[in-house]
Amino acid sequence: MPRRLYSMLLYLALPCIVLRLLWRGWRDPANRGNLREHLALDVPARADAPLWLHAASVGELRAVAALLHALDTSGTPVVISVGTPTGCARARQLFAAAGHEVRTAPWDLPGATQRFIAALRPRALVIVETELWPNLIATAALRGVPMALVSARLSERSLVRYLRLAPALMRDTVCAFGVIGAQSDADRTRLLALGAVAARVRVIGNLKFDMPVDETLPARGAALRQRWAGARALWVAGSTHAGEEQALLEAQRRLLASARARGQPAPLLAFAPRRPERFAAVARWVEGQGLQVLCTTAHRAADTGAQHLSPDVVLIDEMGVLPDWYAAADVAFVGGTLVPVGGHNLLEPAALARPVLCGPHTFNAPEVTRHLVEAGGARVVRDADELFTRLSSWLAEPAAAAAAGAQAASAVAANRGSARRACELLRELGWSAPSATG
Repeated sequence: MPRRLYSMLLYLALPCIVLRLLWRGWRDPANRGNLREHLALDVPARADAPLWLHAASVGELRAVAALLHALDTSGTPVVISVGTPTGCARARQLFAAAGHEVRTAPWDLPGATQRFIAALRPRALVIVETELWPNLIATAALRGVPMALVSARLSERSLVRYLRLAPALMRDTVCAFGVIGAQSDADRTRLLALGAVAARVRVIGNLKFDMPVDETLPARGAALRQRWAGARALWVAGSTHAGEEQALLEAQRRLLASARARGQPAPLLAFAPRRPERFAAVARWVEGQGLQVLCTTAHRAADTGAQHLSPDVVLIDEMGVLPDWYAAADVAFVGGTLVPVGGHNLLEPAALARPVLCGPHTFNAPEVTRHLVEAGGARVVRDADELFTRLSSWLAEPAAAAAAGAQAASAVAANRGSARRACELLRELGWSAPSATG
């Protein structure tokens, strides 16, 4: 597919894209986008040649944080673009204190990308993971912007789709990068099959292994646990999707029944749906399942929390707090894995020394899953029965759960180093302003 045809199809789809933006913003103000920003109509011109880092959404920002932690950007302005409103909000929380500018990424339209890059005039563009936008990358290449793709991953499913629909377009896109740092040998092989230049593609690992852990998280997690769970065992499910939440509730029902039959305190489930626009609907659905549910926003202001109400389920209906809940948990389940979404960030609870459960659909990060499972820090469960069995074992044996959590943290530590290798790639790209710190 020629890029001109690709652009024409995007312009034809633009009314639907705009309506979707407006609809999502109407349903949830936190998900409200800015049309003028997506079209790059309000980007002020810059003359300071910033380093431009681009991430798709919240998940990729963890890789950006790891990279920035390893870069010396003193005296170098940084602009971070993110493709979603929730991602932009989270990026401002993470990077505002460092003085980094956060902007909404332009849609991949020729005019929008040209306006954005002409105003930004970046010294280099670093894209994390799999944001392969043909017009954005082609425009940057035409303006002579050095480009790197780091912590790059490409699933077999995406490769097949790219080769079927637009092989020439995607070959030109990946060939535009001066350097590519792949997460694994398998990712490198797939990127080469897509058309990347072999000499430019190196395996550097996954930046998320290098994600810095906030030193205040353990204390915040302990306070959160005391406030909501008290003496009860607590398991936390993060970034859940429709289709797997039924399995979570079924496992929780069985845990509740088992605890009550033995006369023991019932474990508490706290879970966070992946998308904020689902919060209200999921809360209503849980109530309809005959379980007592409390939402964190409704009880956040109470000094004593909600443990005295003894809820069956806590719905985490706010953004940016999932790390605190993982730090509070005895066991963590990572969503998007019991349904074929591909999985979210298993490393976040693992880095906090929490034992990790996930479903079988982890094709977004198969190497991460393999490392954690082989180390004994994670287990794969396929349905509510297996989820209940593993939870029962770990919640009944805190020492075994703690040992698995320690193994998860050790696996994370053993695989660090991607950020340093990414810095080396950037130096090879010819951009000498940042340097690795240690």
